[in-house]
Amino acid sequence: MSESKFEPLPRSYLFNSLLDKDTIILAANPRISLVMRGIMKAAKDADAPLMVELARSESDLDGGYSGMTPAEFSKRCKKTANEVGLDVWSLHADHIGIKKGTPEDIESTKELVSGQIDAGYTSFAIDASHLFNFQGGNLREELSQNIDATTEIAHHIQDKMDGRKYGLEVEVGEIGREDENGRVLTKPEEAVTFIKALNENGVYPHVIAIANGSAHGNTYDTNGNLIQQVSVDIEQTIAVADALKENGFSVRIAQHGITGTPRELIYEHFPHGDILKGNVATFFQNIVWEVFRIYEPELFSDIRKWTIENFRSKAPEKSDNEIFGKFSKYAVRQFFDRIDAVDENTRRAIDAKVYAETLMFLGAFKAEGTAQQVRDYIKSL
Repeated sequence: MSESKFEPLPRSYLFNSLLDKDTIILAANPRISLVMRGIMKAAKDADAPLMVELARSESDLDGGYSGMTPAEFSKRCKKTANEVGLDVWSLHADHIGIKKGTPEDIESTKELVSGQIDAGYTSFAIDASHLFNFQGGNLREELSQNIDATTEIAHHIQDKMDGRKYGLEVEVGEIGREDENGRVLTKPEEAVTFIKALNENGVYPHVIAIANGSAHGNTYDTNGNLIQQVSVDIEQTIAVADALKENGFSVRIAQHGITGTPRELIYEHFPHGDILKGNVATFFQNIVWEVFRIYEPELFSDIRKWTIENFRSKAPEKSDNEIFGKFSKYAVRQFFDRIDAVDENTRRAIDAKVYAETLMFLGAFKAEGTAQQVRDYIKSL
């Protein structure tokens, strides 16, 4: 088989072929690359489309906290896709964060995007949700900085892709942001105003990430115990999706923060199709730590000790377990070489557990067998 057979597809192919189908596309985050094989093998065996992604903080031009530059991440993903024979997948740049909106911030973001495109990325998520003017006179004014920054980076992507197809995600309403009343939710009119403004600027996203009650990473109770995340406001999510449809937009929801969400809740209650992309990230990291406790106890102990020693000051009131759960992602780069060098027994254990858990997500997402619809769509072009 030729190597090109398993290159990443434009994400637009995945979304266009599955628009309004009763399914969610899994967007898996292998910030520890040991999980890649199990994820991709499960997607292949379930004949489900897959997106693999890292955020800007995890993988920038210096490697981020995963220790992988976009070029290194792309190389590892392509190698694994070829090993397992996965043909329906996309390479996604998640959370291309723009937090200041200054000229320097915009230029550094363009440099990162250019590096991602050179590395073969086929999908991009622009996240300027932090740029919100709380003193704006109306909703358009409140969103103006987000609109402007998103537009500029989207035009840069379009120029650099030079006619090649790709996927585009945008974000309105900062995921997990809280005020005195709890987590702030994206209103339907906020999403509609945002997408309308982007369209007027010649920017046409496929999906939009919204604040709908979820949060990134692990969730803990007041005693520091890891708990399930059941905070996604499904009614609000459907209201946003309906408002977008009623206004003629073929934009669906990207659901962030699914780590800890019970799979039965996803299967039985999530609005599949309204939510067309589901991000799963920290969940896979947790599997690696779980396996390391048994198969690599010395490495696990060193990672845990380093995390608690370096991040205790950031959360002095939290338990060691919660500090480890929230901050151990920063140890991935610190212990990159040792993690990369674990033996075959460890790798087999990770492969097996990741494979099984990924199948559970794909089942909950009702994604099994839907890769054929993507192939059929491509043949029809």
